[in-house]
Amino acid sequence: MSDAKKVKAAERKAAREAAEDAAAREDLERVYAHIVSRAPEHDVSPTIDRVARLLELLGDPQRSFRAIHLTGTNGKSSTARMAERLVREHGLRTGLFTSPHLTSVTERICVDGEPLSAARFVEVWEDVHPYVQVVDAELEESGQSRLNFFEVLTGLAFAAFADAPVDVAVLEVGMGGTWDTTNTVDAEVAVVTPVSVDHEKWLGSTPARIAEVKSGIIKAGATAVVAEQLAEVDEVLAERAATVGARLLREGMELDVADRQIAVGGQMVALRTPLATYTDVFVPLHGAHQAHNALLALTAVEQMLGGRALDGGVVEASFADVTVPGRLELVRSSPTVLVDAAHNPHGAEALVAALGEAFSLRSVVGVVGVMADKDAEGLLAALEPALSHVVLTRNSSERSADPFAVAETAREIFGEDRVHTAERLDSALQLATDLAEVDDVVGVGTGTGVVVTGSVITVADARVLLGRG
Repeated sequence: MSDAKKVKAAERKAAREAAEDAAAREDLERVYAHIVSRAPEHDVSPTIDRVARLLELLGDPQRSFRAIHLTGTNGKSSTARMAERLVREHGLRTGLFTSPHLTSVTERICVDGEPLSAARFVEVWEDVHPYVQVVDAELEESGQSRLNFFEVLTGLAFAAFADAPVDVAVLEVGMGGTWDTTNTVDAEVAVVTPVSVDHEKWLGSTPARIAEVKSGIIKAGATAVVAEQLAEVDEVLAERAATVGARLLREGMELDVADRQIAVGGQMVALRTPLATYTDVFVPLHGAHQAHNALLALTAVEQMLGGRALDGGVVEASFADVTVPGRLELVRSSPTVLVDAAHNPHGAEALVAALGEAFSLRSVVGVVGVMADKDAEGLLAALEPALSHVVLTRNSSERSADPFAVAETAREIFGEDRVHTAERLDSALQLATDLAEVDDVVGVGTGTGVVVTGSVITVADARVLLGRG
């Protein structure tokens, strides 16, 4: 074949693949529109019986792989990503199920570190949909609502993992633990990141009550890897482990962050687990909380892989390759623009601490869009010491709080002159940039910055506006 013919053939192939990709994306939009038309993931049914019925019809795919199961209030997604990356570095096929997503629903279901393609997501849906219809009919006949968004998505994830097939799945709960849809899995290793008050409507209003719900992922004979917790939470988790005969490994006792030094692009850490101490491990994420997340991930994977120390080079290679979009992520320079998915006071405190140590910014303007059911006052109070101004706005969710109402609370915390409002996020970003430039005494876009936070949805919207979606 001549060079000209080869070029023509390559062009035809590229055009055909582009057309196929466009068609797959259209199909994905159609499927997603159907799934999202169901009751949303925050409208939970406190039972796993409904999704268990779907999985039964699918042949119980959740029994085809081993699992690391994560709960907690903050840090679940980061810890899950680190654990998955470390398992994958050992040559095992991995599944990763996290929520929520930033840009596409396909991000929630990853195989071997990659989100399902649009075409593959649609294929899995077409396989699962007939069984979803059966369960919907059964539920409606008994006077119940049809399967909700997260129940369907859990079925899709487990079916995709079984079909791959994966060796190990790393699963983040959607909410809580005991009655979360992911708790249809009997995981060998449970991870509990720091527990604080969030989702009070569903989980309870005290850390101890919330811990009771979250402790349900700790199964008989399993190992539970637990972050440093409030005393009342520790007590609940210890009681659960004793009741079901699980082994408890606690930060501050059997494991700890032995050392941590700030480094360019992240931090160098030394991590002590029950089996070894790993030194000079680079974690390309900012903040002390990410070092503690790395510790939990490392300990969990040690336990999953037979309760043995891991090769230090493998650990270093894995963690150096970790990415966690939307977690203190730099999305623009001059001025510096960061996005962080902190959505509760505990997350905001971690954000403020990380900002102070990782970025040399004299002045930071916050763009904050929160959900109406969140503790806006607590989040703003935690952010206040780090921000010169705050711009309240809304995100694309119908659950987004009214920024003008939130501003009334903010003025009590920041004072009148430091609080601004913008109905739209793009306007809020422009206003925040203008305010940052006013504070830029040097005039070259350094030393000042903008941080967008308050909700995963706000961060997702901002990433799209800034060309990262």
